[in-house]
Amino acid sequence: MKVLITGGTNGMGKGVAKILADSDNQAHEILVLCRSKELGEAVITELVNATSNKKISIILCDLTKLSEAKRAIIEIHDKHEFLDGIFINAGLGYAAKRVETEDGFDSHFQVNYLSQFMLTLNLLDLLKKSEKGGRIIFNVTRMGEIFWDDMQMNNKWNFEDGIHQAMVAKRMFLAKLHRLHRDIKDLKLSFIGFEISKTVWSNQLNIIPLYMKIMATLMKLFGTFISIEKCGEIMSPLFTEIQDESLTKSGKFITWKKNEFIEIKENSDVMNQELQDRLWKISLELCADEKTNQIAEYLQNK
Repeated sequence: MKVLITGGTNGMGKGVAKILADSDNQAHEILVLCRSKELGEAVITELVNATSNKKISIILCDLTKLSEAKRAIIEIHDKHEFLDGIFINAGLGYAAKRVETEDGFDSHFQVNYLSQFMLTLNLLDLLKKSEKGGRIIFNVTRMGEIFWDDMQMNNKWNFEDGIHQAMVAKRMFLAKLHRLHRDIKDLKLSFIGFEISKTVWSNQLNIIPLYMKIMATLMKLFGTFISIEKCGEIMSPLFTEIQDESLTKSGKFITWKKNEFIEIKENSDVMNQELQDRLWKISLELCADEKTNQIAEYLQNK
């Protein structure tokens, strides 16, 4: 399998990359999309040394800039004829204050959702060329709401609301993608939302305030956290399972419990087609990209 992982240098993304790189006699190829060349190269060296898999590479992309997402899309198309899977995982976590990107968006909204909305739509053509069944796995959680009248959170902001709004947006996006693709003859792509049942011990602990670090350390002692490797072990079957098995999960929001994947009942607003279409339209307008809009129009008219 050839899998693109956004945010693959830390946390869940790095855990999935490490386990996939070491699975099935190092047969899988891993593309790590990340912002820092230095960190990306260091992670590749670490993963190659740990797994002996040399089919690991980086795609540089700062998701706070739509121009960078466009450039990454071009690079991926230039270097790869197909993809078997994408892990939509990159995201900002704790922040002390609201940060606005150069594109004029709340940074959590753009990094955690909008730039990856553009990335996903523009890479669907590579997934369609997969001989093993293209699939996109979205790292999501069950909390949050869309602030329709203040989506960029100019009037009221906190980092948790920013994270959760992006999570809801991703869940609505995957549900919309599933709806658009399910009736296309001979086109079998899977769109799956996955929530890890425990918090992953990650680099976020290096930037959170002291009181949060103390709470996190206590939670770890009580088994609330899991390692990135354990996370990778849980998630890796979603990328390697056969196409028919993956298709049974498409359009669903799932988690891992008692050694099996189980479905989580989705929020009615997330499954509301009018709201999905509204977010879709807003997202396309915010991207303001001709190619992305052409892809969306093609999907809508199939």
